[in-house]
Amino acid sequence: MECQDWPEPVIRVQALAQSGINKIPERFVKPESVRPVVHKKPPVDHHDDINIPLIDLKGLPEKEAARLVGEACREWGFFQVVNHGVREELMRKAREVWREFFMQPLEEKEKYANSPTTYEGYGSRLGVKKGAILDWSDYFFLHYTPLSLRNQAKWPSLPPSLRKVINEYGEEVVKLGGRILKLLSLNLGLQEDFLMKAFGGEEGVGACLRVNYYPSCPQPDLTLGLSSHSDPGGMTILLPDDHVSGLQVRRADDWITVKPVPGAFIINMGDQIQVLSNAIFKSIEHRVIVNSNKDRVSLAFFYNPKSDLLIQPAKELVTEDRPSLYPPMTFDEYRLYIRTKGPSGKSQVESLNNSSSSSSSSKSP
Repeated sequence: MECQDWPEPVIRVQALAQSGINKIPERFVKPESVRPVVHKKPPVDHHDDINIPLIDLKGLPEKEAARLVGEACREWGFFQVVNHGVREELMRKAREVWREFFMQPLEEKEKYANSPTTYEGYGSRLGVKKGAILDWSDYFFLHYTPLSLRNQAKWPSLPPSLRKVINEYGEEVVKLGGRILKLLSLNLGLQEDFLMKAFGGEEGVGACLRVNYYPSCPQPDLTLGLSSHSDPGGMTILLPDDHVSGLQVRRADDWITVKPVPGAFIINMGDQIQVLSNAIFKSIEHRVIVNSNKDRVSLAFFYNPKSDLLIQPAKELVTEDRPSLYPPMTFDEYRLYIRTKGPSGKSQVESLNNSSSSSSSSKSP
């Protein structure tokens, strides 16, 4: 049964940050083992030249685009994409209207306060575990498709242009999601519309937006903007902050800070793609670090399967040598894990693995 309300009074992190505190409350202090490493002096960093793959789709033949996207997903689970078909002016406006929303007075934002039943609206925590250690962020979550779930009255009315901008932005990003699904299907050797059909078709796809606001933090070495997790849905199309980086991707035992490319989206695979591909493509743990003097805004667009469809490995990808690794489960059933526990690494998807001894899916690459 889902919780109707949060287990404790909600703490708005932006208000905390603006109050002038120089020490963060205990509720935000992470265990030492998961804290980010913050260097007092610029280190000689062997990761400085490492970044997730960048794919330029301009004029790229479909076969080559499918190869590059598939390669990035097999190797990293993350990639950046430019010349993707979404207007850069629209990307800029989308960031601007949400930054403007978070600068509104608190009482204006509180009109949209959310609850754990749908998460839609203005929020400051994920998961309903009482006494949980919280992340240093606020967010706004809204449904885009299917249209039956879209309620524009729940979208902020300030700034006045927000609803129109996000409507147009969502339309273009949904098209990009469909294009990437097609390339993934082709790379797996499946019919080009296989993953789209598995997601419920163009009318069935579930798309939602979470706008993340990460305020500046007086002790960034003690907390995280978003704890380590893999995304539970199909695929995430992230519009990062164009001034401050903070996204980190797990690679073996290291955390690589993603360096955003101007005009690019950052795309990553979610747990449902891992299941459908029988772990050929993997969802990857990632987290967000915060900054001592700068705030950040990012827009995470989640492109998900229809919530009541059974998701299971594609029969074409199941062989004697590579048996089906996951039982059939709907996305609705799966995300109940997330609603209860909040971000918790890759434990959710790996707990479903039919073959816990299988080395092919026990680790992120």
